[in-house]
Amino acid sequence: MKILIADDSRVMRQIVVRTLRQAGFGDHDLIEAADGKQAFEMAKSENPDLVLSDWNMPEMTGIEVLRQLRAAGNDVKFGFVTSESTPEMKEQAEAAGALFFIVKPFSAERFDEVFAPILG
Repeated sequence: MKILIADDSRVMRQIVVRTLRQAGFGDHDLIEAADGKQAFEMAKSENPDLVLSDWNMPEMTGIEVLRQLRAAGNDVKFGFVTSESTPEMKEQAEAAGALFFIVKPFSAERFDEVFAPILG
């Protein structure tokens, strides 16, 4: 399986990758996008099985990426790993089709709890 990690912070992408490995998902193909536009393009060209996106990114926000993918008929499994969390953000994410909303800081246990049912 292929997992796209979208975050404008290189360090945060590395932390997400490390946490995925700690949670037992390191054998998946992990690819990275450094902003929302790149995430949108890679979600179309790379056909990942799952997208883990930050909310606030340059070029396009994570919610814009999700909405544009859905508008284009792309139903990739998509969710957020973000430091910000308001009830409005969670409502917008759910309404747009996000499967999960993980708030930083996160743990390998939290990743396992959320991703095991999605990734099998």
